[in-house]
Amino acid sequence: MSPVITFLSVRVSPVLCVDTTASKSVPGVITPYSKEGVDCVIMRENTEGEYSGIEHQVVPGVVQSVKLITRDASRNVAEYAFQYAQDHGRKNIVALHKANIMKMSDGMFLEQCREVAARYPEINYREMYLDSACLKIVSDPSKFDVMLMPNLYGDIFSDLTAGLIGGLGLAPSGNMGKDGIAIYEAVHGTADDLVEANKGNPTALLMSGLMMLRHMGLKSQADKIEAAVLETLTERKVITGDIGGTATNPEYADEICRKIRG
Repeated sequence: MSPVITFLSVRVSPVLCVDTTASKSVPGVITPYSKEGVDCVIMRENTEGEYSGIEHQVVPGVVQSVKLITRDASRNVAEYAFQYAQDHGRKNIVALHKANIMKMSDGMFLEQCREVAARYPEINYREMYLDSACLKIVSDPSKFDVMLMPNLYGDIFSDLTAGLIGGLGLAPSGNMGKDGIAIYEAVHGTADDLVEANKGNPTALLMSGLMMLRHMGLKSQADKIEAAVLETLTERKVITGDIGGTATNPEYADEICRKIRG
């Protein structure tokens, strides 16, 4: 079996109920949003929605795909998002939805978000249509903090927020479950053509690893590696082509290692 298929099977298992993706402006990577700064986190339900894989052919030429939303999965991601916000000093959560059209499915998702929000009065909770949020975040990303949404919306929106900070090569993510279970990955798969040419940007993978180290309680080690990564990016002397440099992947990695060793 393909390692990619095996990994996806694990990632979407009920054990890993939340995908969390962080998009934060990176020193040295200049974008139209660098001045105001981007610092937002997407909390995406990870197990159902349109990605449940429930499809069938009604008649030849007509297929139907089922969007599965459950109370338990919706509550799981909402509880994780609010607890994360409380633990990390974040004061605002917005739930993205299309309940104006999908009244029952997205409606149930919002019901669970509202019930959980009631237990966290210190956190400002609001709701926003997905399409409206796409417009508003590219107009002023500083107005967004923690964003909570069903599976498909999070898959799309995480690409959008990665674009605000300079691309997918800078966006780390983690698949979080209960009892401390977690898997960490760079956002959205691999770039095999770039990897083979040694041109891939490993920053997202490195940052995902830092998320894992902090999850394991290895904060000082994570801080040391992160400082070396950010220093390398800020200097802009040895960086990969996607963010304006000419360095290969090994050259970029060697520069980070050199800074870690001091």
